[in-house]
Amino acid sequence: MVYQPDGDRMVVFASFAGNPKHPAWYHNLVAGGPASVEVGTETFPVKARVTEGVERERYWSKQKQAMPGFGDYEQKTTRQIPVVVLERAG
Repeated sequence: MVYQPDGDRMVVFASFAGNPKHPAWYHNLVAGGPASVEVGTETFPVKARVTEGVERERYWSKQKQAMPGFGDYEQKTTRQIPVVVLERAG
């Protein structure tokens, strides 16, 4: 899974390769239960927050610039692809 670092936060994109539905992991995150991230040898709990408006657009534009395939995903679907910020919990 691709993420975009933003300071201590990680930003993830529920693109599901442009499929018409959100990926299952997105629904699990927004359900509000406990979540954790594993990067390299480190695992830590996170809180998820779905971005909106200007904040979403800033992250989304940066991701499309870094990995143009995300723009292709956007063109393949009618849904707005969620952009989720993961912040360390506790």
